Amino acid sequence: MNIGSAARAAGLPVKTVRYYADIGLVEAPDRTQTGYRRYDEAAVRKLAFVRRARDFGFSIEECRELLSLYEDKSRSSADVRAIAAAHLEEIEEKQRQLAALRDELALLVTACRGDDRPDCPILDRLA
Repeated sequence: MNIGSAARAAGLPVKTVRYYADIGLVEAPDRTQTGYRRYDEAAVRKLAFVRRARDFGFSIEECRELLSLYEDKSRSSADVRAIAAAHLEEIEEKQRQLAALRDELALLVTACRGDDRPDCPILDRLA
């Protein structure tokens, strides 16, 4: 199938498929005599794999590692788990940071009178 069909099947924009090939995340198939790339089902599965990994927030480099493990039939699931566990810790840390920001902003919004006076604890905190 051509790149447009492969991109649709994987749930990605064509531009993203090209980008992934340009950075070596997925291998671009050789060109036919007419100059088009023909993607097979295995290539589409890899593209969809990367899309789902990115949906989980894995970085390009983490996707590269996960894809390598996916293709390695002698892999250890412990290696995959380690990458996922580290990413989960990053997500949980971001959640803690966002919760702290939310709490602080909620206090500031509550403290601001929101009237015609110029004093504003929100602007004071930002300054």
